[in-house]
Amino acid sequence: MKRMRIVRSAQAVLITCVLAIGFWQVGEGSWIYVKAELAQYLLQRAWSHSLAGETAVKPWPWADTWPVARLVIPRLGIDQIVLEGAYGRTLAFGPGHVESSALPGSSGTTLFTGHRDTHFKFLKRLLPHDEIVIEAARGKRIRYVVSGSRIVDSRSGAIALDHPQTSLVLVTCYPFDSMMFGGPLRYVVTAERDAIGTGD
Repeated sequence: MKRMRIVRSAQAVLITCVLAIGFWQVGEGSWIYVKAELAQYLLQRAWSHSLAGETAVKPWPWADTWPVARLVIPRLGIDQIVLEGAYGRTLAFGPGHVESSALPGSSGTTLFTGHRDTHFKFLKRLLPHDEIVIEAARGKRIRYVVSGSRIVDSRSGAIALDHPQTSLVLVTCYPFDSMMFGGPLRYVVTAERDAIGTGD
């Protein structure tokens, strides 16, 4: 009888531990999405100040980044603020502009990157000929049209930034639904500038 009580107590403790770990994991995973959504709200506010003429507007006092563009994909209902820098601490809050690429709104290749499970999850739904609108500094709007997508192995392939035309490249990790992080594959979407749809 005493032995059965000990076994039941051990089972209860084990079940409680497993449930606690499960709830902690769910909470941890949910926090990533909550943080991403809250950040976009604060970034929208900072972007409004940028459009009003302020420069390098920090979305919160301790931020080491600032909004450089607004990314809009009408067909998918995507509307995101892009931050300067493509570092882990930046990408937790929104897509990042790779500093070695052209600034949004200028000629050359502009490269944005984002996490596959938050801000750039939509990349897998982009289709050829989809419209992408970039709002750059001072409200200048540039329209791009998706020309294609491909999978690149970061160990052997590179993304060329010396494209002869003005283009936009969106990059995220691949595969989208993988449980492992930090793999070498990247999903790359390329879009070309559409001069007809460009306006200030």
